[in-house]
Amino acid sequence: MSIRTDAIWQESATALAERLARRDLSAREAVEAHLSRIGAMEPAFSAFLTIAAEAALARADLLDAEASPVGPLHGLPIAVKDLTDTAGIRTTYGSALYADHVPVSSDIAVARIEAAGGIVIGKTNTPEFGFGAICRNRLYGPTCNPVDPELTSGGSSGGSAVAVAVGMAPLAHGTDFGGSVRVPASFCGVASIRPTPGLIPAPGRALGWDTLATHGVLARDTADCALLLSAMAGSDLRDPTSLFGDRDDGSDSRLGATADFGAASVSQAVRDRFAEAVDRLQRAGGPVARCYPDCGDAMATFRTLRAAQTRHAFGPMLAKHGEALTDTIRWNIEAGAGIGADAYLQAQAARTALYRRFVALFEEIDVLAAPACGVLPWPNAHGEVTTIDGEPVETILDYLGVTAIVTLIGFPVLTLPVGGGALPFGIQLIARPGEEWRLIRLGRKLEREAGFVHHWACR
Repeated sequence: MSIRTDAIWQESATALAERLARRDLSAREAVEAHLSRIGAMEPAFSAFLTIAAEAALARADLLDAEASPVGPLHGLPIAVKDLTDTAGIRTTYGSALYADHVPVSSDIAVARIEAAGGIVIGKTNTPEFGFGAICRNRLYGPTCNPVDPELTSGGSSGGSAVAVAVGMAPLAHGTDFGGSVRVPASFCGVASIRPTPGLIPAPGRALGWDTLATHGVLARDTADCALLLSAMAGSDLRDPTSLFGDRDDGSDSRLGATADFGAASVSQAVRDRFAEAVDRLQRAGGPVARCYPDCGDAMATFRTLRAAQTRHAFGPMLAKHGEALTDTIRWNIEAGAGIGADAYLQAQAARTALYRRFVALFEEIDVLAAPACGVLPWPNAHGEVTTIDGEPVETILDYLGVTAIVTLIGFPVLTLPVGGGALPFGIQLIARPGEEWRLIRLGRKLEREAGFVHHWACR
C-alpha cells in the first residue's frame, strides 16, 4: 500500500529510492512534497540560500518521462551546500560578493549526483566561504537548530544538516575542512560521513595534492549516507589524490575511544555525554579500549596549514575587496601572513609524523570513537564561543580540535547522533583510509542496537 503523499518527506532516502525505482512514486511527487515541506519549515530555520523549485520540477518531469530509472538516486530531491557550483542555479559561496553568481558548469560531485538521477532542490546556507561554525552571512541566516531555533545549527554545512533534520530534503551534500559536516551533524542530531580524501575527487582544486578539505554527506541515517556517498565516489585521474576501490574486509571491528586526543579542548558537558555514549557503544559493539594518541603538536600544525592555504586561496580577494569581506574572513586570511616555506614544510612533516602515529595506533584497533565537537550547541545570539568551562577561547579552532585532528590524518569519519540529553550530541567513528564501508556496517549496527538514531524534533 502506498504511504500518504503528505508523509513523503518523513521517509528515508533509501525507502524513497525504492518507491521511485518501482514507479510507486513519481519524481514530481517527491519534489513537490519536499518543496511543500520547505515552504512550511524554511521561515523558521533559514536552511536554504536558494530554492531551485522551477529547475527541480522541470528535471523531475524529465526523469518521469524516462523508460527506466537512470540511476540509484532517480528522482530523489537533494540539497547541495552553497560552496559548490551548480550549473544554472545561483551559487553564492555565502558571500555578498557573489550574490548573483550563476555558474555555467557543475562541480563533479553535483554532476555525479545528477548522473545518478538526483535532483538539486536548492542550495543550503553556509558562512562566507565556509569559514565559521555559525551558519550566517550577509545574505541570509542565521540557520537555526531543529531542536531549539534559538541555538546554532553549527557550520559550515549547517544549512544541509537542518535541511535533512527537519525533512526539507532526504539527502544533503556538504563539505568538510575542520569539521564542517561533523559539527552540524552533531548539533542537529543527524548522521554524516567525511570520507577519505580522494574518494570523492576534486579535479578542479588548484592545490591538487591538498587533502585537508573534502566533499561529504549528511542524512538521517547511515544507509542514506551510504546511498549518496556511493553516487559521488569514484576515481578521476585529474585529481592526484583520487582513490580506487575500498579496503573493508568484512571483519568485526575492534573499538577504541578518546575524549580529546590528548590535545583538544572539550567541555565537561561533552565529556559526560561522550562517556555515556561509550557505555552504549560497548554494550552494542563489544569491548572499547581507552586510547591516548600522541597529538601534542597537532593543533599548531593544523593552524599553520590552514592559515597558509587560506592566505594562498583568498589573499588576492582581501587585497581587491577589503572591507566588503566579513571580519571572520579577514582574520582567517591575515592569519597566514608571514608563514614562510620552512614553517609550512615543518608543518607538513609534523602532519606526516602524526599520520604515522595513527597508523600504528590502528594496528590495535579498527575504529576510534571521539566527540564530534568540543562543545554543545549554543545560542545564535551569543555569536562565537568565548569560554569553555571558564577558560577563554581565542578562536573557533579551540573547540574544533576533536575534528581538526582527524582532518589532519585524513582518516574517514562517520558521525552518528547518540541522543540521551536535552541538546543534540554526536560522536565520530574513525577508521583507516579507504574503510568507509566498515564504518557504514558498524553505523547500521549501532543504529539498531545502541539507539544511535535521528529523532524528529518537529513534525
